Amino acid sequence: MSKNRTRAGLQGGSAAALPPAGLQAADHTDNPGLALRLSVWVAVLAVVLLFAMVVMAALPAIRLPGPGGPLDWVWQPAQGRFGILPMCVGSLALAAVALLLGWPLAVGLSCWLLTEESPALQPLVRFTESLVRFMTTVPTVVYGFAAVFLLTPFARALLGGTGMCLAAAGVMLVLLILPTMTLILMAGLRPRFERLCPWGLAMGFSRFDLVRLFVLPRSGRNLASAAVLGFGRAVGDTLIPLMLAGNATHVPGGLAESMRSLTAHMALVTANEVGGAAYNSLFVAGLVLLAVNTAASLALRRLVSRKNETAATAQHEASA
Repeated sequence: MSKNRTRAGLQGGSAAALPPAGLQAADHTDNPGLALRLSVWVAVLAVVLLFAMVVMAALPAIRLPGPGGPLDWVWQPAQGRFGILPMCVGSLALAAVALLLGWPLAVGLSCWLLTEESPALQPLVRFTESLVRFMTTVPTVVYGFAAVFLLTPFARALLGGTGMCLAAAGVMLVLLILPTMTLILMAGLRPRFERLCPWGLAMGFSRFDLVRLFVLPRSGRNLASAAVLGFGRAVGDTLIPLMLAGNATHVPGGLAESMRSLTAHMALVTANEVGGAAYNSLFVAGLVLLAVNTAASLALRRLVSRKNETAATAQHEASA
C-alpha cells in the first residue's frame, strides 16, 4: 500500500514538475520564430546598407560636370568620356533578345512535357525533364566556352564579322534561362493540369486541349513570373556577354553587331582600373543593375502576392 502511494506521489510530482503541453509547444516554436525574424531583419538591413553604399559611391560620379560623366553615350577614356548608357542599352537589348527567344520555348516545352500521351515517348519525356534540371547546374563558363568554338563560326558564316555579336550572346543566354523558366512554369502549370485532367479526359478533351483551353488562360501570373525571372537572370549574367558579345562600347544597331553589357563592362573595368573616373563609373553601373534587379524582384513579389490573394478569395467564396 505504501509502495503504491509512493509511486503515485512520484508520478504526481513528476507530472507537476513538467510544464503544460502548450508551454512546451511555445518553447519549441518561439525560438525558431525569433530566429527567423532576426534573419529577415539582418537580410533587410544588409540590402539597405548595400543600396546606401552604392548610392553614396555613385553620387559623386553622377554629379560630374560636362559631357564626360557616366550618364553619357560615349565611352572613350582616352578622351575623358566615361558614359555607360551604351552598355545599359546593350544589357537591355541582350536580355530582351534572350527573353523573346527563350520564353516561347519554355512555354512550348512545358506544355509538351505535360501533354505528351504516347507511351513510346515517355522515356524521352522523363529524360528531357532530367536534362532540364541538370542544365540549371551547368556553370555559365561552360556555355560560353562551348559557344566560342561551336556557335561563333556559324554566326561568322551567317552574319559576317567576327561572329561575336548580340545574336550569338542572345542565343546562348536562351540556353541559360530556358531551364529556369521551364521549371517555374512546370511548377505552376502541373498542379492545375492534374486537377483538371480526370474530368477533362472523361468529357472527351485531349490533354493538349486541357492545357490550351483551360490551364494556360488561367496561368497568366505563372507565365509572367517565369518571364520576370528569366529577364533578371539574363540581365545579371556576366560571362556569356563577356565571351560572346564582342565588347564594343556603342549602342548595337542590329543582331549582327558587337556590344557590351553592363556586367561585362564592370568585369573589364575592374580588371584594368583602380581609381579614377573609369573606376568610379562602376558604381553608377552597379546602381543601375541593382535598380533593374530590384524592380524585377518587386514585380515578381507583386505577382505572387496577387496570386495568393486570388486563391484565398476563390477558396473563401467556395467555402461560403
